[in-house]
Amino acid sequence: MKATKLLFAVALAVAIGAPIAGFLGGTNMAQSIISTPMRVPFLHELSTYRLEEKSELASLEAAHEWINSPPLTASALHGKVVLIDFWTYTCINWLRALPYIQAWDEKYREHSLVVIGIHAPEFAFEKDPNNVHRAVKDLRIDYPIAVDNDHLLWRAFSNQYWPALYFIDSRGRVRYHHFGEGSYQQSEMVIQELLTEAGAGGFDREPVSVDARGIEAAADWETLKSPENYSGYERTQNFVSSGELVLDEPHAYELPARLRLNEWGLSGDWTVRKENVVLNKSDGRIVYRFHARDLHLVMGPASPGTSVRFRVLIDGQPPGTAYGIDVNEKGEGAVTEQRLYQLIRQSKPIVDRQFEIEFLDSGVEVFAFTFG
Repeated sequence: MKATKLLFAVALAVAIGAPIAGFLGGTNMAQSIISTPMRVPFLHELSTYRLEEKSELASLEAAHEWINSPPLTASALHGKVVLIDFWTYTCINWLRALPYIQAWDEKYREHSLVVIGIHAPEFAFEKDPNNVHRAVKDLRIDYPIAVDNDHLLWRAFSNQYWPALYFIDSRGRVRYHHFGEGSYQQSEMVIQELLTEAGAGGFDREPVSVDARGIEAAADWETLKSPENYSGYERTQNFVSSGELVLDEPHAYELPARLRLNEWGLSGDWTVRKENVVLNKSDGRIVYRFHARDLHLVMGPASPGTSVRFRVLIDGQPPGTAYGIDVNEKGEGAVTEQRLYQLIRQSKPIVDRQFEIEFLDSGVEVFAFTFG
């Protein structure tokens, strides 16, 4: 796990995350430890954070594509307060922060706040423009999106995290940043302070209130004991299928008799690749011992336009009332597109449970396990 000390000691949290994307040196953020809500002091007096002397906003010209907006430039944004949000559409941590970002955009847009989402993909399929456009539509995002497939904007901001928020004043200077989930009230205070400095007024000082549901609902941090994990051999942990791990070639795997907490394994004919595992024949299974309210899988069909049926069990039984939004009470569902699927959402008490997913058809790619 990696800890990052944030900008303002009096108002910031310590955000904790797990390593990702070695060539980027990035981190997909988990829980933020939220400090006691307090008024943010004058930013220009406390800020010692400088990435470069030049404006990071100049890097917007390198965006691969723009969604919901014509291309935006630093000169066009002069005089505006800008909130930069680095995201990738399968990141559960970002998905849980999204309701707040959308609420801030709705509340402060008429007061000269410009929210810009920079989509910097983690997985190769997240570079597909069709996937990104579909995600923007499905998630009802209507603020400008800069597509950063080559991570040029990511590097210009020296960013390392999803989600990552950068707060830029009306003169184009980064004045504050926040990595990970949480600290929403502090972040909104920063927006208000920067807008006030820019001469904006007339907005309600009360923080926004969101009603996040489904995948976007906040994690149950008190009971969460399972960290994010990956299926591909580059980043996976605690893989315990019997026999040798064969890289990039089809191989028949078997499950061990027992799994300990946070161990996982494959059963059936799979190809283990750098970024994912691919099922070569039907009736392949994945089993994971976990401790969390929610369990998600990032997965998709290997061939676009196809569908892969699956069945989910928890402790050997259909999930019943513990089913996630992408399955029914019997645990039945289908993989139809490349995205994050919520498979388990259970009620307390939360204890160690054994998750199993059986794919009734071949041709599924599985990338990552996330919990909440």
